[in-house]
This record gives sequence, C-alpha cells and structure tokens, in this order.
Amino acid sequence: METKNTKWIILSVLALVWGSSFILMKRGLDGGLTPYQLGAFRIIFTSLFLLSIGWKELKNITKAKILPILFAGLLGNFLPIFLFALAQTQISSSISSTLNSFTPLNTLLIGSLFFGLTFTKRHVLGILIGIIGCIVLVYAGASGNPSKNYWYALLVLFATWCYASNINLVKKHLSDVTPFTITVGNFAFLLLPALCILYFTDYSWQITALPTNDFPNLFGSIHPLIYVAILGIIGTGLANIYFYKLIQLSSPIFASNVTYLIPVVATFWSVLDHEGVTTIQLFGTLIILIGVYITNRK
Repeated sequence: METKNTKWIILSVLALVWGSSFILMKRGLDGGLTPYQLGAFRIIFTSLFLLSIGWKELKNITKAKILPILFAGLLGNFLPIFLFALAQTQISSSISSTLNSFTPLNTLLIGSLFFGLTFTKRHVLGILIGIIGCIVLVYAGASGNPSKNYWYALLVLFATWCYASNINLVKKHLSDVTPFTITVGNFAFLLLPALCILYFTDYSWQITALPTNDFPNLFGSIHPLIYVAILGIIGTGLANIYFYKLIQLSSPIFASNVTYLIPVVATFWSVLDHEGVTTIQLFGTLIILIGVYITNRK
C-alpha cells in the first residue's frame, strides 16, 4: 500500500513540475534566448547543481553501467530538451505539452518490440482514449492559431520517442542503480556538449529582463536566465531523480502516464499567461484523465 501511494504522489508532483516547465521555456524564449541557448543553459544549470551536491555518486557507476547511463542522458534529457525548445518557437506551450502525451503509446510500442514489455487490452484502450483527448486539444489549439507552423509538432513527437526509449532502457538496464546516481551520471556526461553548444551560439549576457505586465510574478522584472535556472534545477535535475525512482517503483507504462497529466497543468499556466482556454480544450483534458484512469485501474 505504501509503494502504491508513493508512486501516485511522485506522479502527481512530476505532473505539476513538468507541466510548469513549458511556460518557463516560453519565458526564456520570449526573453531573447535562442532554442539552442535555452537548451544549453538548462543542461548547464542542471549539471552544475547536481555535481555540486552529488559528485561522489560518479564513483558508484561501474564500467558496465557507463553506456546505459550515457544513452539515458541522451534520450531522456539532451535530445528532448533541444527538441522542445525548437518546437516552442512555432507552437504554443499548451499544444507542446499535449503532444508530449504520446509518450505512453511509444513506451508501449517500443517496450513490446524491443524490451519484452507485456501489456493488456485495458492498457491499449486507456492509451487510445488518452490519444483521442490529445488530438482534441491539438485541434483546438491549431484552429485558434492558424498562423503557426505545426510541422514543428513533429519535433515533439520525436522527443516522445526518445522519452519512451529511455523509460524502457532505464527499467531494463538500470533498475539496480539509484535514481540519484543515474541523474548525476546523465548530466556529468552532458555538461561538456552543452558548454560547446553555448560557446558557438555567441550568447550575449546583455539581455533585458522580462516585463511583468503579461505574466504574474511578485518579484518585478525577471532576467530570462532565472526562468531557465528554475527549469534546470527543479524541472530537470530534481524531477529526473524522482522520475527514475518512479520507473523503478512501478512499470514503464505507469511512469509514462505522467505525460497525460502534464497538459492539465500546462493549460492552467496558459490561462494565466493570457493564451486562453476553450470549452473544447477542457473537454480534451477530461478525455485524457479518463484514459489515465482506465490504464491504471485494477
């Protein structure tokens, strides 16, 4: 019972944190950062934070685990971070978070094809219902923003493939490694590539702090790097530790269901940021929640 409650608590907290990450990405991009700078800074902030508190964990990584941890870093963090940043230059944060909900389907497909994952008809039904809800939300967003280039949505779909591959990889090859060790190892490998990417973007520190008249905050004008630092330390570093713990406590399918709840939180932030929300978007969100319930009920 304790494990069951714990995994639901972690799932809920991750949905809240990751659902908020899309608005943080938007604020970073609106503040003048390019997608490559945003992605690089996000990794750098995460890496420096994790190494400052957990560099001793690196000695716990055996030679046999180096390659799986390297691939987990690439698939679970490096590629998706840049793909989402690029996608949000053309599609809204709420739509981007919604497309992320294709992760459970990809987790099921990749797990069954390459990792021996078993599933039931109930899993398939719940996932399909969730996807229907996603389609409803995407349609609502696209009809409200016809000027956007929705081909960029393919970048998010590719990111969900990366996430799904990583979930199955961690469950099969890294279940005996602590979540903290996995996360520190991930970003120790990613720090140098991120620094190289930032160097070649010719980043200027002279970026004007964001005004406060179009987004609620209590601290006056905020430099975009503050948003990215929060995104990196909390939304990436700490969240990844608990996500890996969730994978080990439950199943790949259950862990991937966090992406069904993320759009609910992201839509809330979209309303606060004056993006607006329609009745059809609320209907799509309800369909997604029904899908999550069906997939996970006993």
